[in-house]
Amino acid sequence: QVQLEESGGGLVQPGGSLRLSCAASGSISSINAMAWYRQAPGKQRELVAGLFSGGRTNYADSVKGRFTISRSNTKNTVYLQMDSLKPEDTAVYYCNIASRFRSYWGQGTQVTVSS
Repeated sequence: QVQLEESGGGLVQPGGSLRLSCAASGSISSINAMAWYRQAPGKQRELVAGLFSGGRTNYADSVKGRFTISRSNTKNTVYLQMDSLKPEDTAVYYCNIASRFRSYWGQGTQVTVSS
């Protein structure tokens, strides 16, 4: 009965900021990793940011220094802080949580960066 609900997407001008949230309902045991992916029209889905045990993170080269992945103290929400946004960041963003047995996906939230 696990569901991931995403929010925070929208329209923003270049150089602006958005904060995406992904809230998990239901019980997820032994979370191994949390991550954000994105997919633009005509493009493959790509890994944007990952968060691992011990607070280790990794980012796509295209977003390093601009995006930050984090997790709430309640451990049921993962965030993606996006700063200095560029038009090429326009995509549908999906959160993902990986457990011992399977991974779970959010429904996606649209981010559009345009003047």
